[in-house]
Amino acid sequence: MKTAVIAVLGGLLTLAGIALLVLPGPGFVLVAAGLAVLATRFSWAKKPLDYAKDKAQEGVQEVAKSPWRAAGAVLAALVLVGLGVLTLAGVDLPFLNAFTAVVLILSGLFLVGTVVFARRQEKQEQARAHRPAGPRGTAGAHRAAPRGD
Repeated sequence: MKTAVIAVLGGLLTLAGIALLVLPGPGFVLVAAGLAVLATRFSWAKKPLDYAKDKAQEGVQEVAKSPWRAAGAVLAALVLVGLGVLTLAGVDLPFLNAFTAVVLILSGLFLVGTVVFARRQEKQEQARAHRPAGPRGTAGAHRAAPRGD
């Protein structure tokens, strides 16, 4: 039973990620998540997982380094969420139903989360790069003075 649940969950995540490779959204991130779930039970999923993780990391780094890409991704996410909300509110949009509306909203929210994560990581790396080096002989480490008890 547990293997079947893992297969279904991992398969759904992977398929959603594949769909997001052509739609706006973090496709490789979801593919990697789906393959990670599958790799817990199926050894064949480990090799494509490595590839998907590398591609997902590259995508996150590209968004992190470019404010324009981050803004474009957030804009795309807002459009996805907006389309999903309009559909759930009863507006008749072509090719959309309640299920696709929920998927669009979740994809948009996931995309915003990915952009926020990527931008935060980039700011932390920039702060680390601009931090002054520690005293000579400490390899740049800042050490707290020993406490006198």
